[in-house]
Amino acid sequence: MVRMILSLMLALLVATGVAFAKEGNKKGGNAKPKKTVEQVFNAKDTDKDGKLSLDEFKGKVKDSDKLAKLEKVFKALDKDADGFLTLEEFKTHAKGAQGKHGGNKQPKE
Repeated sequence: MVRMILSLMLALLVATGVAFAKEGNKKGGNAKPKKTVEQVFNAKDTDKDGKLSLDEFKGKVKDSDKLAKLEKVFKALDKDADGFLTLEEFKTHAKGAQGKHGGNKQPKE
């Protein structure tokens, strides 16, 4: 159940980036290269302190249902319950989502 929620949350996290990438392709723009887990993490780490707060993890999501799900995922990933996600905790999330989808897909922002 938790893995399913984690996979869904990764999809929510990348939805904005995927939509923009597709929009760029429709307009004849160049497709962006896939981002690594580290690149996604660093892009979300807006204050550049090397960890993600809940607000950074949520990003610009406004939908209350999605926000509630993201908060649950954040709490599940925050193994040391310090209120932040380290890169290693975030990588665990990305690996779980990749395995669920059966590929080597990298998360996109």
